[in-house]
Amino acid sequence: MKLVRFGPSGSEKPGIIDGDGAIRDLSPVIDDIAGDVLSPTGLARLAAVDRAALPVVPAGTRLGPCVPMPYSFLAIGLNYADHAAESGMPAPAEPILFNKAPTSICGPNDDVVLLKGSAKSDWEVELAVVIGTEAFNVSEANALDHVAGYCLCNDVSERAIQIEGTGQWVKGKSAPTYGPVGPWLATKDEIGDPQTLAMSLDLNGQRMQTGNTSTMIFSVVEIVSYASRYMKLIPGDIITTGTPPGVGMGKKPPVYLKAGDEMVLRIDGLGEQRQTVVAG
Repeated sequence: MKLVRFGPSGSEKPGIIDGDGAIRDLSPVIDDIAGDVLSPTGLARLAAVDRAALPVVPAGTRLGPCVPMPYSFLAIGLNYADHAAESGMPAPAEPILFNKAPTSICGPNDDVVLLKGSAKSDWEVELAVVIGTEAFNVSEANALDHVAGYCLCNDVSERAIQIEGTGQWVKGKSAPTYGPVGPWLATKDEIGDPQTLAMSLDLNGQRMQTGNTSTMIFSVVEIVSYASRYMKLIPGDIITTGTPPGVGMGKKPPVYLKAGDEMVLRIDGLGEQRQTVVAG
């Protein structure tokens, strides 16, 4: 299934994409794409719903983030060896785990609003994992049992704040709109193997990032198991899993986002994001 949330920011309703690509309104069936809805039992119930009987959502309706604001919005740093190299950093021996503020989440096509005074905001196309059932100290063998599905994420990052000064990553990655997710949450059966997905990002029509999740240093199962050693993950939590090479910081000379830029992101099976950059 491909699950979406649609409508005005803060008032999104749940939806499902039918076989013709239209969005159907799930609000007669569930309140939101959250909690027990993301469990195997909850997803099985949704899969059994007669989509043709649900109201059609008008084309062009705004899409919100495919899950509501999570309790935890986690991220993995330097998870592609070639991206670590372009960043001038060694490939890590274990996952680098950090937070994005949950309030950074936004819809897949919402404007990215630069932090006031930002001079080095950057892009990062990433595969994100959405947790479906509570996970704490889970093994790699059982990690996918706790995953509801996957979505596309742009881990927008302000490099000066992230790296310079005190160098705290969470500060450089947590501004409002610095975490677009969606357009949809694809359940596990839609994707199959999350380690074979092509991904790309274009800036103003020019290809900047081309990659594949097959080159991740740490796989989805390793990441979910690793994160669950240190914290309890709950349904709706997001883990975004790192970016391939081609970020602005790695260009020679570096290229950073400015007002008027347009980013287009794609991952196999997870759709497309399209964001306009505006001044803060």
